[in-house]
Amino acid sequence: MREEIGQKHRYAHSARVARCAEILAVRYGADPGKARVAGLLHDIARLYTPERLLAECAARGLAIHEAERAAPVLLHARLGAALARERFAVTDPEVLSAIEKHTLGDADMSPLDCALYLADGLEPGRAFAERAALWELAKIDRTAAMRATLALTIGYVRARGLSPAPRALAAARAFGVET
Repeated sequence: MREEIGQKHRYAHSARVARCAEILAVRYGADPGKARVAGLLHDIARLYTPERLLAECAARGLAIHEAERAAPVLLHARLGAALARERFAVTDPEVLSAIEKHTLGDADMSPLDCALYLADGLEPGRAFAERAALWELAKIDRTAAMRATLALTIGYVRARGLSPAPRALAAARAFGVET
């Protein structure tokens, strides 16, 4: 896994995400083992260049949406699920779904999907003012934590003058966030 990710910092992030996802999975009634696997593998394609992300997705016949073409880093989640299947023989649809949805979310998210999404955004290596409070919320109320985290993320994207990806907006609406 360390060799596949290729960067000490990124591997350390993945290990922290795996631990946090496991904690949240237990609280959300999801399988902690699946959460740990998804956490370790979620960023397998994160360090790929934009050109490589686009090429690898195209080679696999993955649809590339306008928002992803404009910001190819968004593709690392869906490509990561494909690579988990190809390189690590992950066949569990729940694990693959969590990996696929960990960046943008989705209108339909399982407890495991939410555990990985929140763990990725709220692991202790992240440095933003609301992180600790959101982590505490995530440990007691999955829906409220998703709502708050999605709202914060969409606000951050818009504050930078960007348009949130359609899947992120769909996820936000599904959790009751005004978009």
